[in-house]
Amino acid sequence: MGAYHRFRRRWVERGRMEGVALRPAGAIADLDAPVTYADLDRRARAAAGWLQAHGIGPGDVVALQLPRCLALLELQLGALALGATTLALNDRYPPAERAYYLEDARPRLAVLADTLPLSRLRAELDATPPLPLDALPERDEDALAALMYTSGTTGRPKGAMISHRNLMATVTALDAAWGWTADDHLLHALPLFHIHGLFVAQYGALYAAATTSWVERFDARRVLELLEARRCSVFMGVPTFYHRFLSLPADVVVDLSAMRLFTSGSAPLPAADMEAFHRRFGHRILERYGMTEVGIVLSNPLHGARVPGTVGFPLPGVQARITDPETGRFLPPGAVGELRVRGPGVIAGYLGLPEQTDAALGDGWMHTGDLAVMDPDGRFSIVGRQSELIITGGFNVYPREVEAVLQGAPGVAEAAVVGVPDPDLGERVVAAIVVDPRRAPSGLDLAAIRDHARRHLAPYKCPKELRVVQDLPRNAMGKVQKRRLAESFHR
Repeated sequence: MGAYHRFRRRWVERGRMEGVALRPAGAIADLDAPVTYADLDRRARAAAGWLQAHGIGPGDVVALQLPRCLALLELQLGALALGATTLALNDRYPPAERAYYLEDARPRLAVLADTLPLSRLRAELDATPPLPLDALPERDEDALAALMYTSGTTGRPKGAMISHRNLMATVTALDAAWGWTADDHLLHALPLFHIHGLFVAQYGALYAAATTSWVERFDARRVLELLEARRCSVFMGVPTFYHRFLSLPADVVVDLSAMRLFTSGSAPLPAADMEAFHRRFGHRILERYGMTEVGIVLSNPLHGARVPGTVGFPLPGVQARITDPETGRFLPPGAVGELRVRGPGVIAGYLGLPEQTDAALGDGWMHTGDLAVMDPDGRFSIVGRQSELIITGGFNVYPREVEAVLQGAPGVAEAAVVGVPDPDLGERVVAAIVVDPRRAPSGLDLAAIRDHARRHLAPYKCPKELRVVQDLPRNAMGKVQKRRLAESFHR
């Protein structure tokens, strides 16, 4: 059974067709009133009819580059219902950057905000009658549901081919692991073109038949006010969101007693921020791990210890192991190696790249490219990207370890560590740091930061150069773009 049919069956089973699916919480384009599940079902089937009228059928690829709006969600659900494949694109991509994805995926139809005004699209969707339920094709679970491109932080983005089975593996596993219910209310501040915002947050809420309130853009103060006013129970964010919550003045106080779950993903959450958030707001953030190619596969528990700096245990149906990056042999608890994953969320491969597909998962276990360690209890921690490992003078340096130390230094808000070529050491460790104006109103004392690093790190791990920057370069999901950062040290 395809993903849309499974969503709709859930709505009916839970008696939620008249319940609220979406509720506006800001200036979201074309969402100015609550939308019930019956409305959403009708709109999704109308979007399927609109796509069909534009020549789309099962297996066809539809590119969608729209701001977050009701029309975008309708088309995503309509494509699932029709058996088509969506290619959701960041609405901030300029035409030159977008061209790469369109050329690689070769969609049959491209719905682009700069060529089809949203007002016209809205009018056309509203004028299209919904397809009858019996006109929606049954799709095999292994049929392609979405193309999502890897973030491209270390190379050219690759099109991950995500099936209906892959999509629903993440949705159903988190539904059980995180205790979703129809009584939940998600405050949604993430984009709808990424696994995190679309599969984990939005589809997670829809599968639970819960309510979602959309906010147009993330503003820390406004989001906290909405969490209190709407009595929301679930919020999903990236580490930058939580850092900005903590940067608010101390007199910003809100009632978060209705909240039951804050989650963080898409990038590592500094342990210091997790602890500070708990002290200030009374909630312990749940950190989890996933990637485009596997969905969400590791999670700290809903009930039980959420250990700072860790990403928890494998979700049901998922197998995870640590292997030697060179030999592939299993490594024991406590040893650092590459995290490899097998489970129902793992993709079949990359679009048009058989050699890279075979290299990534030829034996059925996905090479994540992440360096990790498993403790004796089976809990995993991510050490860093394999491609970001710094080898300096023959010694291995894991950037995340150094970053954690620097972020504990006086006046440092954020830190990112990279290796740059060095004629003597092979690579030298360098760091970009962002000042925290609350803790260092007169600026950073670089000598004090170096002393702090020397007290907590072996000499070869200490950055040879510290550079103060206003912001770290990030992609749309908040991941620091280490390649761009390393290039900046060459200038």
